[in-house]
Amino acid sequence: MKRTKAAFVLLGFIWGSNFIYMKWATILISPMQIAFLRVLFGFLPLALAARHQGVINRSQVRHLPHFFVMAGVATVFYYVAIVKGTALLPSGVAGVLGGSIGIFTAIFSLLLLRTEKMNGLMVAGVIVGFAGIVLIARPWEGADNPIDLAGVSWMLAGSIILGMSYVYVRRFLSPFNLPPLTLVTWQMGLALLILTVLTDFTGIGQILHDWHAAAGVVVGLGILGTGVAFLIYYFLLRELGAVAASGSTYITPTVALLIGWVFGEKVGALEVTAIALILASIAMLQVGRQRAARQAVQPVRVASTRP
Repeated sequence: MKRTKAAFVLLGFIWGSNFIYMKWATILISPMQIAFLRVLFGFLPLALAARHQGVINRSQVRHLPHFFVMAGVATVFYYVAIVKGTALLPSGVAGVLGGSIGIFTAIFSLLLLRTEKMNGLMVAGVIVGFAGIVLIARPWEGADNPIDLAGVSWMLAGSIILGMSYVYVRRFLSPFNLPPLTLVTWQMGLALLILTVLTDFTGIGQILHDWHAAAGVVVGLGILGTGVAFLIYYFLLRELGAVAASGSTYITPTVALLIGWVFGEKVGALEVTAIALILASIAMLQVGRQRAARQAVQPVRVASTRP
């Protein structure tokens, strides 16, 4: 149990620290180059784990079209989008907006999956979540707004795409019952191939001029933030189940905001209120989905008791 709790906290900290590493790296190299290095060094531990567990085989090649969709959308586009957003925003604000993934996942699940049902608590959760996003974006401040709305747009675009990708997996890949490590290894490997073709590598060596930024990308974003983080997440899935494991998203925005504050970023009442609203939204959506699932099962149980 202690190992599980430690893994839970560690995962939230690893993902929450990713935003400051991206912030440092954007000063030196392009978003595409950052995404390439992240996927490269994240893919290595995943490939080693997949080889050790023997979860990759030739029969999975028939799923390549779906793997390519996930690689291009949920990895390449998502990673580039959040780097672009983080480059334009304080890293803590970017981390808080990154916490909105759960909101969009719930919305698209309800809209596109027949198994998902909306209830009042979930509607309230979506409204509260969007209130948090609007509060941190401050669109009413106009030209005096210290928050770059283009950065907000990139972060939300990444969250929307990732939210849709979860629904895609549920509809098109979950029926095949592939191990999660299989899915993410194919996804990262193909994403690395795509980024190798699309990335302009001119000037990528600039990252070596700042050892903080270089270590942040290679170790923080790549090895820990992608490879090890996925392995920890799958450990939590096995030990706690999907709902409990996803609770690490409560820690991630908070860690990002605190790290940004430590490195001199302004954290005021608006940021704190926004993160409270987004976290409350995630909690309301999770509880609402659990209630909806219980209500869907209950009639079946009652009917089965009849003669």
